[in-house]
Amino acid sequence: MYSFEIREDFYINNKKVKLISGALHYFRVVPEYWRDRLEKLKALGCNTVETYIPWNFHEVKEGVFDFTHNKDIARFTEIAHELGLYVILRPSPYICAEWEFGGLPAWLLKYPNIRVRSNCEIFLNAVDKYYEELFKHIYKLQTTQGGPVIMMQIENEYGSFGDNKKYLKNLKNMMIKHGCEVPLFTSDGGWKEVLDAGTIIDEDVLPTANFGSRTREQFGNLKTFMEQNNLEKPLMCMEFWMGWFSNWGLEFKRRDAQDAANELDILLEMGHVNMYMYHGGTNFGFYNGTCYRDEILPQITSYDYDALINEHGEITDKYNKFKAVIEKHTDIKHVDFTTNISKIAYGEVKLKNKVSLFSTLDKLAKPIYNEETLSMEALGQNYGYILYRANVGKRNDLERFRVVGMDDRAQVYINERHHSTLYKDKFISQNQTLSLEKDNDNILDILVENIGRVNYGAGLLSPTQRKGIKGGVMLDMHFHTGWDHYCLEFDNIENVDFSGEYKESTPAFYEYEFEVNELGDTFLNTDGFGKGVAFINGFNLGRFWDIGPTSYLYIPEPLLKEGMNTIVIFETEGKYKETISLDNRPSYIE
Repeated sequence: MYSFEIREDFYINNKKVKLISGALHYFRVVPEYWRDRLEKLKALGCNTVETYIPWNFHEVKEGVFDFTHNKDIARFTEIAHELGLYVILRPSPYICAEWEFGGLPAWLLKYPNIRVRSNCEIFLNAVDKYYEELFKHIYKLQTTQGGPVIMMQIENEYGSFGDNKKYLKNLKNMMIKHGCEVPLFTSDGGWKEVLDAGTIIDEDVLPTANFGSRTREQFGNLKTFMEQNNLEKPLMCMEFWMGWFSNWGLEFKRRDAQDAANELDILLEMGHVNMYMYHGGTNFGFYNGTCYRDEILPQITSYDYDALINEHGEITDKYNKFKAVIEKHTDIKHVDFTTNISKIAYGEVKLKNKVSLFSTLDKLAKPIYNEETLSMEALGQNYGYILYRANVGKRNDLERFRVVGMDDRAQVYINERHHSTLYKDKFISQNQTLSLEKDNDNILDILVENIGRVNYGAGLLSPTQRKGIKGGVMLDMHFHTGWDHYCLEFDNIENVDFSGEYKESTPAFYEYEFEVNELGDTFLNTDGFGKGVAFINGFNLGRFWDIGPTSYLYIPEPLLKEGMNTIVIFETEGKYKETISLDNRPSYIE
């Protein structure tokens, strides 16, 4: 057991300690690999690991909590403790992290008047209930209780969002009420305005800064800020951005390894550091966030981040350059890596079954009828897709057809034939023509995909955070009424009925089976497919999209099993391959 204190510097058992930390998100790594990633962190020369705790990962449905298996934050922290690492936890209700809705649960949006990251009573009551449950799992992990957790965060980069000090104090008091006994901190950008807005001038709360370059300037700003507020505290960069995330349709982001290592050297001369990200991992499932700059820019499934350890756990040149810098500032002990991880190319796998979404729709969702179109959140749905279906009547040639208030991407079908693809910011306000060719009962289907909620900035409060069709569908000059809603979160992918009909150029499921004798990591090559999501033995691997920059999905070994394995691909553009490839390395779109 040891004591941790923040004075003019950091102290462990009354001795000064330099915190050299790396960010590692347990929720982006399969639990079987937590130890491997932590061992490689310690071998780098780090003495601390930092992780966010995403609220929406643990309370997917309101009032239903899960801290088991890949959500077992206590076990992750205990492994760090076994390896002799200190732990920094960031359980703030908002985390950003390029994670869906910045870690806020989508079900908050069912409340029409909610305002997140504020003193809104609905929001604070929800946070309070979450913290009551969360601290049951993390209380015993604090240094005061013999655990490795030395600090916790109150809020994340709040100065880039608001300046409500009462809100920050409410969060602080709430954490203390539920059992927080270790020092608290805030983290903001490294300039005066956001530091002023996002911190609590309180001797019990440490202000820290986030940046990726110009260390002397940024630390200088933080030091000046503390001097102006009569604070004598250590300088810490809580997020040293030594890489960056990537978005669909843009290039895969890279940062020069030596440039980043040179900046780290300055950081360690002047203060303390948490490297963001030491290891990024993967945005499994529907948990990728989005940016919003004139248009919505969703983050890709890989959260490689050009980190020191790549997405699939391999040591990079940047890791070695960082280790050489860290060796100048501390002694590094040898660490044995105890997890045997291999990469295996299982080769080509032939298509076994295929079926159109329309042919198996009733096996995946029960229709919910409403006169007007409803949002996902109003229907109790968080992620995935939603299909709106209506009978729009007799033969007719409509000169004006329009979808109003849609988020994020819609594919329109008339009598199961593709009509158009619409995007949130493109073509939504424009009228289109719509030809109804059958004498009676023309069926209009609109499949809407939630491609991820904005995770940063003013977009957190946008009405577009609510997904689906919120306005309605206009035929000529009027809104059409009478809609069936099919909620497709695909948490029941085993219910797909492949005995149904397959129709070309429709959203469809494709099933592939392959036998495994030797287990290892592999990569599903998605070249030849358009857009969609894939599952291995029922586990959601995440999204793929042929606009790049990646054309693979990472499959860690623990998701496979000896014997027969099943891959199901849901693809929305009508593009597929009779044979897929499982490779021993990832592939990229140039």
